[in-house]
Amino acid sequence: MQGQRVLQQKYNIVEIFESLQGEGFNTGMPSIFIRFGKCNLACPWCDTHYNQYSTWTLSQILNKVRSFSSKNIIITGGEPTIVPKLDVLLDHLKANGYFLAIETNGLKTIPRQIDYIATSPKRLYQYKYQQQCIPFAHEVRIVADENVLDFCQQIEQQIKAERYYLSPCEVNSKMNLLDTITQLGILNQRVNKPKWQLSIQAHKLVGIE
Repeated sequence: MQGQRVLQQKYNIVEIFESLQGEGFNTGMPSIFIRFGKCNLACPWCDTHYNQYSTWTLSQILNKVRSFSSKNIIITGGEPTIVPKLDVLLDHLKANGYFLAIETNGLKTIPRQIDYIATSPKRLYQYKYQQQCIPFAHEVRIVADENVLDFCQQIEQQIKAERYYLSPCEVNSKMNLLDTITQLGILNQRVNKPKWQLSIQAHKLVGIE
């Protein structure tokens, strides 16, 4: 009876689909994306409709995930770390042998079940990161929505990462690629500092989700 009640736990889901990872170090990796609704930030250039979601039970989510072939799951949003009872879902996914990655803004604690952390701190909320953020990520991706040089250097000090990426900002289907690589070059001229790499949303360029 308890198990049945757990399977009826409800979550706000924007979409669940299988595709290829389009950003960062794992670009090209076949993955199942579980995109949750709601976010604790409100970036004006965000390309995710995180307030347009429906309610799914844990059982429905698990059945949908099992319909795909990939064993790699990306937990994303919105902002997944604010999802109530997320641990319950993650425990079930781990029990079924899935590798769990998360895409987060890095302001809240990462669930213990996560195997790979990709965080995208937001310059617009720099003051929040000065107060608190996660201490480690496998990769950091910062969107160059304006001049982010100071913010990148701040995040280097606050979030130790294996890799740091700078990403273009897309507004009205246009990417500020030149500005992004210009800032990338300035960051990488520094001596004895982390090297930054370019990360582009390759999935948009090739026309997949």
